[in-house]
Amino acid sequence: MAVVNWLRRNVVVLIGLLALGYMTLPNIVVLMFSFNDPNGRFNYTWNGFTTDAWENPCGVAGICDSVEVSLRIAVSSTLIATALGTAIAFALGRYRFRARGAINTLLFLPMSMPEVVMGASLGTLFLNMRINTGFTTILIAHIMFCLSFVVVAVKARVLGMDPKLEEAARDLYASPTQVFLRVTLPLAAPGIGAGAMLAFALSFDDFVITNFTSGNTVTFPMFVYGAAQRGTPPQINVIGSAMFVIAVLIVMIGRIRASRRARQPA
Repeated sequence: MAVVNWLRRNVVVLIGLLALGYMTLPNIVVLMFSFNDPNGRFNYTWNGFTTDAWENPCGVAGICDSVEVSLRIAVSSTLIATALGTAIAFALGRYRFRARGAINTLLFLPMSMPEVVMGASLGTLFLNMRINTGFTTILIAHIMFCLSFVVVAVKARVLGMDPKLEEAARDLYASPTQVFLRVTLPLAAPGIGAGAMLAFALSFDDFVITNFTSGNTVTFPMFVYGAAQRGTPPQINVIGSAMFVIAVLIVMIGRIRASRRARQPA
């Protein structure tokens, strides 16, 4: 009976832990096989522990070049999409104007549309406009689908902000620039940061849309797809594990800083 009562009290926690474990398990497998010493071309069977792949992550031709391309595209698209998305989110959240509802609907289309449809549409558009596909077309495509996610994240934060705080700053003779930099921007920063991190992850990880707009440019997901057909070196697992560890560290640092600020006296 005591066990049943304990399960009833902690069923939500247990389900949450199971879901977290289910989502984390693939990353653990990728991390584990980054230390594997495969006998053949495919890194699917555990053969022994080694750190050779970590000591030489660029040992496979083209892998680091593809990572560099993915990082350049992800950083560029994140910066542009975050700047545009933040401005759009403030406009939609703070002002009333014609076509506001239509704009909200259009912003959800990239989020709801299948990637293969969006990729084929963009590929057809660039082809009809006689634009050579490559780095620039990938960047345009990534900005387009990242923009919607940034707007949604920032808009949710903007709608939850108390306008009385900005009014109080203006009553204390703060200039519009001071109000924005010292009140509005810090309040909106969590939403902007969340949108930026989501945009970066989506851009770095995208394959389907990139495949239609890449031309001869090879990103890291495209390199992985091509390598999977002829062999999967453990260096792929190294890059994936490094990205996962960096993401976890960023989240942990953010949580630690937030908890420290919450404990500080007002």
